[in-house]
Amino acid sequence: MFPLILCFQESGSIIGGALFELFAPAGRRYIAHPMIHLHRWKLASALAAWLGLLVGCTVLPAPLPREPSFARTDLEWTSLARTALQAAPPESTGWPIRSGFRLLPEAPFAFDARIALIRRAEATLDVQYYLIEDDEVGLLFLRELRDAAARGVRVRLLMDDLYTGGKDQLLGDLAAHPNIDLRLFNPLPSRSTSLGARILWSLHEFSRINHRMHNKLLVADGSFAVSGGRNIASEYFMNATAANFIDVDLLSVGPVVKDMSNAFDRYWNSEHVRAVGEVVPGTLSSDKDEAMRRFDRRAAAASPDIRLRERDVMGQGALGPQIDAGRPALTWAPARFYADEPDKIARATPEEAFRGSVTEGALDALRAAHREAAIISPYFIPGERGMAIMRQAMAQGGQIVIITNSLGATDEPLVYAGYANYRAEMLKLGIIIREIAPVLTGKSGNFGDFGQSISRLHAKLTFIDRRRIFIGSMNLDRRSAAINTEAAMLIDSAELVEAFGHVTSSMHGNAAYRLRLAPGGERVQWLASDSDGKDIVYLDEPDGSAWLRFKNWLLLPWVGEHLL
Repeated sequence: MFPLILCFQESGSIIGGALFELFAPAGRRYIAHPMIHLHRWKLASALAAWLGLLVGCTVLPAPLPREPSFARTDLEWTSLARTALQAAPPESTGWPIRSGFRLLPEAPFAFDARIALIRRAEATLDVQYYLIEDDEVGLLFLRELRDAAARGVRVRLLMDDLYTGGKDQLLGDLAAHPNIDLRLFNPLPSRSTSLGARILWSLHEFSRINHRMHNKLLVADGSFAVSGGRNIASEYFMNATAANFIDVDLLSVGPVVKDMSNAFDRYWNSEHVRAVGEVVPGTLSSDKDEAMRRFDRRAAAASPDIRLRERDVMGQGALGPQIDAGRPALTWAPARFYADEPDKIARATPEEAFRGSVTEGALDALRAAHREAAIISPYFIPGERGMAIMRQAMAQGGQIVIITNSLGATDEPLVYAGYANYRAEMLKLGIIIREIAPVLTGKSGNFGDFGQSISRLHAKLTFIDRRRIFIGSMNLDRRSAAINTEAAMLIDSAELVEAFGHVTSSMHGNAAYRLRLAPGGERVQWLASDSDGKDIVYLDEPDGSAWLRFKNWLLLPWVGEHLL
């Protein structure tokens, strides 16, 4: 056995990300998981005092009393519940308790799975997301929730409030529909349209708004669930023109879904959650009929149904017809669902927040590794502690594979620059490193049709000893461990890992650059293959401009690794 703790970063800081908008190329939208490691009290206090002198502080209105609500348990009559029961093999009722799973690496199939469950729900839909964008994909998703509510389905929609700027009317209009209850997690005091302005005018509550709900979950009739890393926006489902994300979701069926519903209830009834009508001005008093008509007009801009090929990269067809036939393709295995408590965001110290967290569960699983760990994450900065642990693991005969973004693929170049400081030493240790190439991934065909867009890694998966998989919303970083809330699933299934192996094999080969040390052992080289299978060697980061490398060189010493 060897211990293995790797620290990952996902994106830049809230403040840094907001200020970065000032320097971003025109027309380019950055969706960043917020990361704040600033000397925050001095900065926040100074800015808050300055803002207070200008306009005074924006504050949230007092919360209104509300009745708690919970997942229904009388759902055996629904078609989804009957299908889930019929699909379970006899041994799933024994010990260890098994649930059914299907990995969803191909974006159109992952979105179609969500829509299939929404359209077949007869009683309840519990939906929890960090981000739902008001683009073609997001509007289609919200329109399907509206249609389900119109059939009499109870829809509980919980969104983190960070990225709701400019969506107040859309969300208020959606909430006007009968059977739809929409709540916001940890709302910001400011309702400004832009992210930068919202954060700026909320800095007097910095210690609170720094914490976000990063979970992603959809539960239909308490029987089928989809979780994982994808938010609901065009770039997560191959519908954006400039860049699309590589990600992996998970379909779950069986006993573990009850744990997911219970976790949703804890968030839904949390004191950190407010009804949209409490924080969006005018929602409670507006004309509901007109609000519903406004939403219907806005939803008309939604994308048509996502087109699917006959089978996905794992050889599976669309979920909807499988459910209708009573034969969803599933792998049954023991599993454990991890979800941070919503009160994690109010704990006094990082140590208290880490205790019992999803990250602690992930590290426990990694420490139990006997031979190898393959870790896929879009942002990776191990730090000195992580490097020390990797040295120990490699010295004990372990194998570590890291798959992350290349400079041309990442949406966080400064994070990449921080990771680059450790790259040569990791290669010296014998760690295998692959960097996702922005164009080669699309050519592999393993994750869908990228069209003319580039590809960016967003998946968060860990494979342990080729038999266990840890998948969810969580990065192995300080923010996931102690600041944000996360959710993940640990599945004990060599069959599932093997079935997914040929998908990840493209990340080792034609979808990613292979890294090695140049002669002399200090500089890094990147290898790709030409059409004849011969190596193409790059001496500098491929797909990264000289200007981008210069900016990273210039800014990284000022930003500091602790801010990334």
